Amino acid sequence: MPDILDKRTRASVFRDRLMAAMADAGTSRAALARAVGIDRSTITQMLATEDVRMPGGHVVANIATSLGVSSDWLLGLSDRPERVSALIDTSLSISEAGRATGADDQIFAWHEEAAGYKIRHVPATMPDVLKTDALIEWEYAPAKVKTPGQAIAAAHARLEWMRGTTSDYEIAISLHEFESFVSGTSYYEGLDPGVRREQLHWFAEVYDQLFPSLRLFLFDARHVFSAPLTVFGPRLAVIYVGRHYIAFRDRERVRANSRHFDWLVREATVSDRAFGDHVRAALRRV
Repeated sequence: MPDILDKRTRASVFRDRLMAAMADAGTSRAALARAVGIDRSTITQMLATEDVRMPGGHVVANIATSLGVSSDWLLGLSDRPERVSALIDTSLSISEAGRATGADDQIFAWHEEAAGYKIRHVPATMPDVLKTDALIEWEYAPAKVKTPGQAIAAAHARLEWMRGTTSDYEIAISLHEFESFVSGTSYYEGLDPGVRREQLHWFAEVYDQLFPSLRLFLFDARHVFSAPLTVFGPRLAVIYVGRHYIAFRDRERVRANSRHFDWLVREATVSDRAFGDHVRAALRRV
């Protein structure tokens, strides 16, 4: 239960925080009075060290709005000066996720920001960073905004970054997605078997090169499920919803998404150590 402040202490906290907020905003007493719609003498009275009277709630709210802080902070009820809307803007953002170069630039910037931290990834299809040129060309052929060449260049850049970074990279792929790729069904219907074989060979080759800094898992979506997401260390969690990325920066949501990914790993049908052998066995079925 929070401590109950006495009247004098509450007035002192309000006065100190009001002065600090005015200084941060570069606002004079006269300017604040005009913005709030009260007399300048009222602001002066609020800042007087001997005055223990508190202004009414509507005045506090108007002052908080004018100075860009929260009423709760001014009154000593919160340690955060930001308004709720400002906190939400800081902790959550939505950006375009269309097949466009700008989207790749944003993804790459997130990777660079997380350099040195573990990156956890659940792709929507096969992981872009490990796709062959032929698979990317097939996927991006219908795209109207981005050319296959742009997508290939972005994938190459991310793979080179992965080779040189100190970050560990974990990727969890749904088993049904992998099996659909192997069999050329569902999303991959019509994909040439030669392209699928080349992709599986490339999976095995890159995996042998980069393991254990790169670890891949297969999870059974009938048992555990995940939307496409990426957790960039402790800094950021991004969920892919089709046209947009929803990015969370607040600690609790990042931790929740990290725990979700770790759950996928614990319940994986194919572990990271078995993944290479699983890919080689799949090659015999293509």
